[in-house]
Amino acid sequence: MTKAPSVAPTPAPAGSFALSGAIERVGRYRWTICALLFFATTINYVDRQVLGILAPTLQRELGWSETQYSAIVSWFTAAYALGFLFAGRLLDKVGTRVGYAIAIVIWSLSAMAHALARTAAQFSLARFCLGLGESGNFPASIKTVAEWFPARERALATGIFNAGTNVGAIIAPIVVPWIALHFGWRWAFVWTGTLSATWLVLWLTIYRPPREHPRVRPPELAYIESEPESPAMKMRWADLLRHRQTWAFALGKGMTDPVWWFYLFWLPKFLDARYGIKLGQVMAPLVVIYVLADVGSIFGGWLSGALIHRGWSVNAGRKTTMLVAALLIVPTMFAPAADRMWVAVLVVGLAAASHQWWSANIFTLASDMFPRRAVGSVVGIGGFAGAVTGFAFQRLTGVILQANHNDYQPVFLICGFAYLSALLVVHVLAPRLEPARLTAVEAPASG
Repeated sequence: MTKAPSVAPTPAPAGSFALSGAIERVGRYRWTICALLFFATTINYVDRQVLGILAPTLQRELGWSETQYSAIVSWFTAAYALGFLFAGRLLDKVGTRVGYAIAIVIWSLSAMAHALARTAAQFSLARFCLGLGESGNFPASIKTVAEWFPARERALATGIFNAGTNVGAIIAPIVVPWIALHFGWRWAFVWTGTLSATWLVLWLTIYRPPREHPRVRPPELAYIESEPESPAMKMRWADLLRHRQTWAFALGKGMTDPVWWFYLFWLPKFLDARYGIKLGQVMAPLVVIYVLADVGSIFGGWLSGALIHRGWSVNAGRKTTMLVAALLIVPTMFAPAADRMWVAVLVVGLAAASHQWWSANIFTLASDMFPRRAVGSVVGIGGFAGAVTGFAFQRLTGVILQANHNDYQPVFLICGFAYLSALLVVHVLAPRLEPARLTAVEAPASG
């Protein structure tokens, strides 16, 4: 590996960069890269929501049954699960710049392909390809953060780009109905695909690895590389699956992720079926729900940390926080019985906030129970589990709604109890959140 270029004066040793004013001296170009990741993640969540927002309109215009719609959205989730298996390997093989570009090309063309679809089968194919492309976003973003940020800044950089998920969830119900009402629903898909293509041009223009980038000055490069990496380790899924901690995380994700997929793809349909909320009226309730989800994400992450800071054990702090979130989600089972739309919106908004509250803590369980070298693999297993069960739950939702004439009560009943059930499973498998004892084979250094 080529040594870092010499700098004058010699950079301070690791840790001294935290001193006041040091960050100004080393430069800030890495945050431009972080901003690119934020915008990509925002577009990612806008793209995946377009179909859900337009679903009631498309169902009336194209004559889809409930099972046809559930099949269409489930193919996105199936492809997303497959993408979790292969995206990391592709990125490691071809590099972040090219690997992310490949994902964006697939995702952009697939988004625009929805505008050409006429049948349920064509929409299913477009959704499948979109899921494959979008599955590369988070692995590519996390790998980019690892390349551009020292360990002490990676959590902040990840938090910034991940905020794009909730920003995208808020932007979509504001912009998509306006485009569809003024220009037709097909243009909503063209618009989001064009956004992705525009981002791709910026990515290929701006992005280079830190050592090759002309805008990165030697002090900033030295700062980025100021903390030595631990040796690369091969963590095989087969080895990780022998540990009950892995199953605690994977089953916790697998039992609750489908609820979030349901909110993304079915809330506009639920509001239309239960309260007659059409495309021009859907913006306000969806924005309220996803703003509440933002608040829940921040508060849930803060609460467990605050309890631990006050002297609670990690086990007690995490699980108490998750228990409160699970209890707050239970009332969502009564949403279909609400007489007024805004009552249902607030109940579902509380559940969406509590899901993000729960999600912030269940992701942290992976780092509580596993060393850093294994966290990425464990999170990949959990993400795969959540996508697979999401696929099954979407198919089940279609069957339930078609058999019960659009009665959402059974579906919301499942959602209401999912988190308490998941927490029980997590506690049985990991009663004290004790660290897993792993062995791994050191990976050969790359040339």
